[in-house]
Amino acid sequence: MRHNRKQVKLGRTASHRKALFRNLLSSLFEHGSIITTEAKAKEVKRRADILIGWARIGDLHHRRMAAGELFGAMPLQMLFDTWGKSFPNRISGFTRTVKLFQRKGDAALMCLVEIIGAHPGTAVDAPKAASKASPAVEE
Repeated sequence: MRHNRKQVKLGRTASHRKALFRNLLSSLFEHGSIITTEAKAKEVKRRADILIGWARIGDLHHRRMAAGELFGAMPLQMLFDTWGKSFPNRISGFTRTVKLFQRKGDAALMCLVEIIGAHPGTAVDAPKAASKASPAVEE
């Protein structure tokens, strides 16, 4: 039986679909938000919430499982060091989707997928701003 094995296929082969979602998730964790079509956005939101849940646990096993879902070391580090620690009391619902516009070429509905709290000036971005200001030493 195939219980809890549902996923969107998006008219792609399994390897193409895996690479697509690894790219989208890596960009999401690196930049905090991405713009994509509605069908991809729904699946990225579901997968991102699972990965942030793993990052909240933060052990080596979950880090290695997340490494298989992302491309590169930078998104993995951002996931575990920034996004996982920014939700200590929230159990789920770490991302949101906002419908934006219809794409001109094929009229596909485009959506913004963002991690909650990823806006400039929030507590999540504060360590980055402090580290940029620290090298300038006044005499």
